[in-house]
Amino acid sequence: MLTNALNAISSSLMQTYNRAPIQLVKGKGSFVWDQNGVKYLDFTSGIATCNLGHVPESVKQALIQQLDQLWHCSNLYQIGTQEQLATLLTVNSCFDQVFFCNSGAEANEAAIKLVRIYANNGNSKNSTIVTFKQSFHGRTLATLTATGQEKVQKGFSPLIPGFQYLPYNDLEALDQLINIQPCAVMLEMIQGEGGVISANQEWVQKLVSICHKQSILLIVDEVQTGLARTGTLFAYEHYQFEPDIMTLAKGLGSGFPIGAMLAKNEVAKAFVPGTHGSTFGGNPLAATAGLATLETIFSTNLLSTIQEKINRLWSKLKEVKQKHSLVKEIRGKGLLIGIVLEKEANQLVELARQEHLLILTAGPNVIRILPPLTVNDDEINQFFDIFNRILSEVEEL
Repeated sequence: MLTNALNAISSSLMQTYNRAPIQLVKGKGSFVWDQNGVKYLDFTSGIATCNLGHVPESVKQALIQQLDQLWHCSNLYQIGTQEQLATLLTVNSCFDQVFFCNSGAEANEAAIKLVRIYANNGNSKNSTIVTFKQSFHGRTLATLTATGQEKVQKGFSPLIPGFQYLPYNDLEALDQLINIQPCAVMLEMIQGEGGVISANQEWVQKLVSICHKQSILLIVDEVQTGLARTGTLFAYEHYQFEPDIMTLAKGLGSGFPIGAMLAKNEVAKAFVPGTHGSTFGGNPLAATAGLATLETIFSTNLLSTIQEKINRLWSKLKEVKQKHSLVKEIRGKGLLIGIVLEKEANQLVELARQEHLLILTAGPNVIRILPPLTVNDDEINQFFDIFNRILSEVEEL
């Protein structure tokens, strides 16, 4: 009966995903269970979404309490938890104001609209936005245009005008900004979907210097890197500069749909009533999930304890690289890790799932692991026991 029901559901869904042949029905901490009761170690965290693990108790209790009070109301009225969440975000970042939405793509869409209206209000002669090759900013028409990957854009022309792309981490290419004179530059501090490639420190310093001298706004897309994923609350903190705009989603709501676009006052004031909006953005349930998630990060001192886990993981990853010829490179930051292979990565993802471990790819030959920030030593050891085993199995083929 269950199999027939699942087949029926699948046949009614648009085929936009290559879904694994399991249905996940329960999660707790670092583990999930499928419809047959099989337990998996989840080192995907819902693609960096369940940063506190599955169903964190503090967030669960806050949502249960909110469910008994109010699920939704329009943004035409004040929402107290939304105000509290916005304050917590701004107090702990370099930004002044927040717009709430439902996803990372919507947060990036809001950032694109904000810099365009800011530019068109007389603050720039050019409304062009520069992004970088191999970036990923979303699946809406504007954000896939911002995405510097032809495979994502294929079939959707005509694309939105006003975007140009430069190679990532290329120092000399940044000089083109002086000729382009865009109103904004949009970048990921780590290109997650593009292969887990970290921005080079020297490259970022030059980019920031040019943007400051040329009055070009800087947008950082922290949809995947935000909320302590890289070891600091936001990844831009590793690079010691202040962006003008930042976008968040994924880990902000512990799995509940919420996105946010943060900006400094000078830029944020370009949004006035009627310029942008979202029916569900920051509604009482979403804002409660976000507020409880952030409060948990701070109340558990997660930021002061996570580095030990990061160091342990990276130390054991270096051992893996030394042991297995299949592994070419380990890259990323914190708990956003790319393992570059000599072969295609899909085979390892399948073998891992057979061993009850969930991992991801980030391009054809990169394994991406995103353990929850709450992962413990036993779970780390379990991951490496399985991962070393499947690497050896592939090497023997």
